[in-house]
Amino acid sequence: MTHDGPADHVEQNRRFWDDEAAAWHGPLARDHWAQVEPSWGLWSTPESQVSLLPDGIDGMRAIELGCGTAYVSAWLARAGAHPVGIDLSEKQLATARAMQAEFGIDFPLVLGDAEKVPYEDNTFDLAISEFGASLWCDPCQWIPEAARLLVPGGWLVFSRYSPLFALCVPPAGPASTTLSRSQFGLTRLDWENHVEFVLPHGEMLRLLRSCGFVVEDLIEVQAPQHARDYEEVSADWAQQWPSEEIWKARLAG
Repeated sequence: MTHDGPADHVEQNRRFWDDEAAAWHGPLARDHWAQVEPSWGLWSTPESQVSLLPDGIDGMRAIELGCGTAYVSAWLARAGAHPVGIDLSEKQLATARAMQAEFGIDFPLVLGDAEKVPYEDNTFDLAISEFGASLWCDPCQWIPEAARLLVPGGWLVFSRYSPLFALCVPPAGPASTTLSRSQFGLTRLDWENHVEFVLPHGEMLRLLRSCGFVVEDLIEVQAPQHARDYEEVSADWAQQWPSEEIWKARLAG
């Protein structure tokens, strides 16, 4: 399964994160690292509500694809897993290293592309991405790469924007009740200075199956009452329609 879009997104997104986005996310890292219970996405959905992490996490070898400031890897390490974080942004990883020193949690951090991970086949029990590779990398590249890295029976869990959100978000401003683009051909969202990827559900299912995954769950997340608004989506919108979703899949074998 492939598509014919340009392949310039890696360098474009690297520049975006190092030049702009890392400055927004760096100040949030300490609060994320300090959390006792993981919470996911824009709406801070608690782990106890969605059970994104598989059972038996203690002792698992895990890789966080597009780790950013690596707070997800820190949560995994506290739960007894052995995580590795990979990200293409030097500035994001610099923040992650500072948090490691501050919180006394150590694990490998790799500067690199989650579409081409420098680890051997069948190395990890869990591949995870919270709006990392799952949003910023070509799914036709990073999902086969995740399959390559996992042992048979290994888990792939990721959160991303929902296809409905992608259809309703205009070139500027928050998601509306009007469809802004076609679902047919939906894959790559080219913004002014970065690129995101969102596949429709049917294409995502076919891609996961073609890579040997069995989908265990798809959770469409609803924003809680009294949630704050974001630049890209209001809480009112996300209380009526899912702006983000969680996928849980397992590699056959």
